[in-house]
Amino acid sequence: MKRVKKLGIWMDHSIAYLMEFTNNPFEIKTIESQFSIEEKELQISKKASVLINTEKHVLYEYYNKIGDAIKNYKQIILFGPSCAKMEFFDVLSEDERFLKMKIEIKETDKMSLNQQHDFILKYFANN
Repeated sequence: MKRVKKLGIWMDHSIAYLMEFTNNPFEIKTIESQFSIEEKELQISKKASVLINTEKHVLYEYYNKIGDAIKNYKQIILFGPSCAKMEFFDVLSEDERFLKMKIEIKETDKMSLNQQHDFILKYFANN
């Protein structure tokens, strides 16, 4: 029986930590958004519509980078403190490459890497 590839992703709008659920020690892949707080502060002086369009474009690129990294997994848990996980799920829902994936979303607080690791172990132990 082939083992289902499982992945946990803790994410917010600035960074995503991707951790594959395996029997081996966890390897963490990090993907960062290019939209920094400093850039956002510089943009505040510009018109709101320009800021919103710039932010959407940068976030869409960020979500696509994560999507490229997860395309070979079958079961994914998205978790974290912000609405980024829901926005990312919406992007995945519009892409047919991800329609057969089992994706679940959980609201969590900010977590250390060890807490994220424990969360993923507990989540997949029950699923």
